[in-house]
Amino acid sequence: MVSGPSSVRARRLPTAVKIVIAGGFGVGKTTMVGTVSETRPLRTEEILTDESVGVDDVSGVERKHTTTVAMDFGRITIKDEYVLYLFGTPGQQRFWFMWDEVTLGSLGAVVLADTRRLSDCFPSVDYFERRNTPFIVAVNCFEGAQQYDLEEIQMALNLGPKVPVMLCDARTLDSCKEVLIDLVLHAMKSRGLTEEQRA
Repeated sequence: MVSGPSSVRARRLPTAVKIVIAGGFGVGKTTMVGTVSETRPLRTEEILTDESVGVDDVSGVERKHTTTVAMDFGRITIKDEYVLYLFGTPGQQRFWFMWDEVTLGSLGAVVLADTRRLSDCFPSVDYFERRNTPFIVAVNCFEGAQQYDLEEIQMALNLGPKVPVMLCDARTLDSCKEVLIDLVLHAMKSRGLTEEQRA
């Protein structure tokens, strides 16, 4: 078998990229990671118990019976060029101390939002803004939730004009892929990288 520069290029491994999925409690982070992951996702969910009463606000997500206590982890390959390693952060305030470790070395973040509890994503937005981490806001479209124009959501979250806002369905593979592709492109643009420089 002949080997050379051309065969090396043909065997080139995809670029590994770390992506963070953040947002409030019950917004769909675990669902998104599970929807797109090629492998069985690592989950650290525990059953909500009486200990969480008065600590975790479940208004609007009363049917939620589990919670992420550390992180979610999954993997997806996009166009054979990138392997995205997805890290979902815990949503409750009592677990925020873990965010620095989970987000370390990430290219960027998706902040999931729920229009029924829009204020829940403020801590995530503030966190990534303070660290100059590129992020986009993806509004998870829950059944029965009131729909708003993306401009209204951008204003409500006091986002700068350069922060993309889009709709998504965390249960749908194509929708989640679109969110992740948009984030990678936005993060590369924010960092002044071309695809060739990133590879």
